[in-house]
Amino acid sequence: MSIPKTFTEARKAIAAGTTVRQLVEAALAEAERRKDLNAFLELFPESALAKADEVDAKLKAGKAGALAGMLVSIKDNICYKGHRVGASSRILEGFTSLYSATVVDRLLAADAVIIGRTNCDEFAMGSSNENSAYGLVKNPVDTTKVPGGSSGGAAASVAAGIVHVALGSDTGGSIRQPASFTGTVGFKPTYGRVSRYGLIAFASSFDQIGPFAHDLDDTTAVYSVIAGSDAHDSTTSRTPNDPIALSDPGKLRIGYFREGLERAGMDPEVVAHLQAQIDRLRNEGHTVEPVEVPLLDHQVPTYYILATAEASSNLARFDGIHFGHRSASAKGVEETYRLSRSEGFGPEVKRRILLGTFVLSSGYYDAYYAKAQRVRRILRDRTLEAFERYDLLIGPTCPSTAFAPGEITNPVAMYLQDIFTVQANLVGAPAISLPTGTHSNGLPFGVQLMAKPFDEARLLAAAKTLFLA
Repeated sequence: MSIPKTFTEARKAIAAGTTVRQLVEAALAEAERRKDLNAFLELFPESALAKADEVDAKLKAGKAGALAGMLVSIKDNICYKGHRVGASSRILEGFTSLYSATVVDRLLAADAVIIGRTNCDEFAMGSSNENSAYGLVKNPVDTTKVPGGSSGGAAASVAAGIVHVALGSDTGGSIRQPASFTGTVGFKPTYGRVSRYGLIAFASSFDQIGPFAHDLDDTTAVYSVIAGSDAHDSTTSRTPNDPIALSDPGKLRIGYFREGLERAGMDPEVVAHLQAQIDRLRNEGHTVEPVEVPLLDHQVPTYYILATAEASSNLARFDGIHFGHRSASAKGVEETYRLSRSEGFGPEVKRRILLGTFVLSSGYYDAYYAKAQRVRRILRDRTLEAFERYDLLIGPTCPSTAFAPGEITNPVAMYLQDIFTVQANLVGAPAISLPTGTHSNGLPFGVQLMAKPFDEARLLAAAKTLFLA
């Protein structure tokens, strides 16, 4: 049988007599058929089919949860008890999680079915999914292109029609950039809105779990289940979750990023599409005005100083003694540390650990890390000032469409893929990439909407009614 594209369609199929087991069997078969994409590192047939049978029984008894029958994949840095998780790194190869992430528990409690774990850039460090220890992921839209990163496998699993929703993580754009490249919706909630308990950390003050989907209804359904405070994560907010109605938010004040239209290196078709969206919104009666991106050229350097510093600290635990791969040839404590980490980590992870260790080192801490923290505060203050004038900010998600593997070899050039996405992570604001454009090369691309922290209700309603209705 064919897999319904969205959960809304799946619910109609279930109401018409299709069982959840049939949906899961179809998804597992499709994932196997499309294994050339390398989107999944592992499928979970045993637990997925057992869950499907459980949900079918609940549906028959009229006791099923809000996500009964939703097919979900999880990025390989999200823990699921009794299942392997490895952040697509050799250093955690073969590791089985002893507990589940809060988001996994909440999905399962709502009767979603998790069918497998998806490939990603190692420890979520990358913008193309070329850094995985298990090979790159192919973009289902055009298999000669990358799907974006770091959540490339998650995006690909949705774009390929294997699952209705995928959970990824977004540290500097790792949900929104792959969404733009694959023609899907990618949503990063406010920092602290979704628990990070059970997420293998990259940069703890930036990381945020969020969904990929085909539409806003599925995005909202999953977000409503996974959001909320968590006793296991002290950084989650107690701010109440506003009901998400996806109804018309009325006439809005929208700021657009002037740099998204004028910056050198932007794809002309991406610029023209953004201008067309701005003109359309004005014609529909919304106030749309240019707004400067605060310290745009400082955002990516600030992000990479802070994120690599946090990565250096977080990844110190993977040393072959506390956690992770232990070198078989090491002799003595010092060699165990050195060889285990050298063998276990890939080149990009090593690069970022070295950068982070450097900016935290004596003599450089004040010059780099402390200064970057001050810049981050300025960015947050100026962005929040903009939200006093505007309900939403709009801009491009990425400067271009998906590129070919190996096309970008300069690490700095790759880091600049995040130029329009890192602001939301630096300030902790919610942001979403919407699949609104198709390039003359046949590839999709998105526009990005950002709202003030904890204003997900208006952000999602505007995304639905103004762009994807």
